[in-house]
Amino acid sequence: MSPDRSVLVVEDEKDLADLICFNLQRAGYAAAAVHDGHAALAAVAAASPDLIVLDLMLPGLSGLDVARQIRTNPRSQDVPIIMLTARAEESDQVAGLSAGADDYVTKPFSMKVLLARVAAKLRRAPAGNEPSGKLELGPVQVDLDTHTVTVEASPILLTLTEFKLLTALLQAPKRVLSRVDLIERVMGPGIIVTARTIDVHIAAIRKKLGVAGPMIRTIRGVGYQVTTDIANFEADEATVD
Repeated sequence: MSPDRSVLVVEDEKDLADLICFNLQRAGYAAAAVHDGHAALAAVAAASPDLIVLDLMLPGLSGLDVARQIRTNPRSQDVPIIMLTARAEESDQVAGLSAGADDYVTKPFSMKVLLARVAAKLRRAPAGNEPSGKLELGPVQVDLDTHTVTVEASPILLTLTEFKLLTALLQAPKRVLSRVDLIERVMGPGIIVTARTIDVHIAAIRKKLGVAGPMIRTIRGVGYQVTTDIANFEADEATVD
């Protein structure tokens, strides 16, 4: 693991923050910790990290507010965020993902699982094998070199996970991809997330695409498909079949 990959841990329990940083450093990352939301924003502004592990319940400024502000800052909008929290209700996960988190790990947690999630988010294709160029379908255009997305020439802001999901769908136009397919393509093999996590991300992408949102179709009992043939499309939020 390259030692220059930096991880910011935002956790108000100092002992836990120190433990996470210790394990990240052992895994080869440069890790640092802050203990409240305002300190997190200051740290990101000073030197944007490669990834953020973010507690949901923080003093002063909640993890949700921190995530939203990070996503609105052009310098940090693409930084992966793994939300780490004791709040395990589905509604809490939906709120975290909707605020801009790329992944959601609940306490108590396995340190090995957290490290696997970090590695999956920071994994990069070997030099020369990284996809490049542009993908275009209908009014949607994705530039793989600059990681930008436009709809009818207007830029839209996606999280890293949302960008990867949209890219995976556009790379297989009209093909139906199951949730398992999407998890493996976006999260990486061996990473366990619920189908609901994918559904929440898809719903967020549809909303951000605006008029192009209906291009992503739910194929009930199977998965998702992207197509410009939407004459018979019925507006539906992503749901677990």
